[in-house]
Amino acid sequence: MTTAPKPHASGLDHELIEQLHTLAQRVARNSYSPYSKFKVGAAVLLSDGSIHVGCNVENASYRLTCCAEQSAISAAVSHKGPGIKIRAVSVTNLNGAASMPCGACRQTLLEFGDTETWIFFPGLDGVAASAPLSALIPFGFKLAHD
Repeated sequence: MTTAPKPHASGLDHELIEQLHTLAQRVARNSYSPYSKFKVGAAVLLSDGSIHVGCNVENASYRLTCCAEQSAISAAVSHKGPGIKIRAVSVTNLNGAASMPCGACRQTLLEFGDTETWIFFPGLDGVAASAPLSALIPFGFKLAHD
C-alpha cells in the first residue's frame, strides 16, 4: 500500500514548493553580483496563486544593493498593485551556501505577508530548510494604515 506524501506544515503541496525553488534557482542566474559573486534568486507566491520572481542586483555602493526578495516583492507590487498578500517565498543561491532572508527582507516580507507566511531557504550543509516568518522575525512590527 502506497501512502500519500505528508503535506508540508505550510499547507503547500510539495510540487508547488519545488516549483518555487526551481523558479528561484532559474532567476538567480540573472543576478547582477559582480562584487560578491553571490547569486540569489527568490520566488514569491501570492495568496491569489500567482508567482513573482526577482534576483539580487548589486551596486558599487553596497548599501544600495537590492536583495532578491525585495526585487521579487517589487515585481509583484508592480504587476498586482499594493494590496498583494504573500503566502510563501523560496530563496536560493547558486553558491551552495546556507542563506535565509536578511533582516530588512524579513521586515518587507512581513509588510506584505504575516507571521504565517512560509519561507523556504537553503540551510546548513545544503539541507533545505523552512520556517514561518514568525520564527525568523519574532518581534517584527506593522504600522496601521488605510
